[in-house]
Amino acid sequence: MAFELTDKLVIAVASSALFDLSESDKVFREEKENAYRRYQRENENNILGKGVAFALIKRLLEINSTEKQLVEVILLSRNDPDTGLRVFKSIESYGLTISRAIFVAGQNPFKYMEAINASLFLSGNLDDVKEAIKYNFPAGYVKETDYQDDETEKELRLAFDFDGVIVDDASETVYKKGGGLLLYQQHEREHANELMGEGPLFRFLKQISEIQKYEISKFEEDDSYQPKIRIALCTARNAPAHERVVKTLREYDIRIDEAFFLGGVNKNNVLKIYKPHIFFDDQLEHIDDVAKSFPSVHIPYGVANESDKEIEEVGN
Repeated sequence: MAFELTDKLVIAVASSALFDLSESDKVFREEKENAYRRYQRENENNILGKGVAFALIKRLLEINSTEKQLVEVILLSRNDPDTGLRVFKSIESYGLTISRAIFVAGQNPFKYMEAINASLFLSGNLDDVKEAIKYNFPAGYVKETDYQDDETEKELRLAFDFDGVIVDDASETVYKKGGGLLLYQQHEREHANELMGEGPLFRFLKQISEIQKYEISKFEEDDSYQPKIRIALCTARNAPAHERVVKTLREYDIRIDEAFFLGGVNKNNVLKIYKPHIFFDDQLEHIDDVAKSFPSVHIPYGVANESDKEIEEVGN
């Protein structure tokens, strides 16, 4: 019988997101493929260090139980099976329950996302992520961080920006191309009851939310069970633009535990208290700041990632 993925949250993760590949990448860049292949074989049994997405992936997999397998993580790798063997040995060493992989020998593996029903692709290769986004696949680029995970914690805390991440960039376009903050606030007040369109990580959040509901139901049946997922929204929106956010999430039946409507306040101020295991944002200026402290993922989608020249041309 075929293994069914349609009923699971499937995350596609590149080895560059899961592990620290800085040394091997340096060999590849400076000495090219043959030297890289020798290096990986010679270091096959040397376990790779943890990468930016490690804390997220580890905690997602720990949601699974013998009674219910809700999450599947699949390795999507630019390696071939030979050079990728070191990655699988590292996966086994850390006790991660990842058994499936796609190796594409130097190509961008995102094109296989639909085949495996993946709702998110995480990679340390920015070009791969940009190409995936170009073809409307949900993908994020992991930024280097100094974060040290407390592995005694079992809770998984996720934080999401809203516009250009959970929903599309239609409202953000009004702000950037249509006349600034006052017009944007007016637009959002007038459209407060209109449902916003789905953004690149909408499906991922929706599935996480459904798993959280399942966990809450287990807690209601057995109060000794501790739900593992906590979800936060961290957005530059503030009143009156907050109302449309709440009504959109309500309409999609997505539960949010904490919401930060910051109106320009530095996002890192609140995230240092919330302490996310992963933070998703479409704007690099926010990611660059938060990534110093916490695992962060840039979603290079929409108007926030167009050049100033492109914005000005469309605005005119």
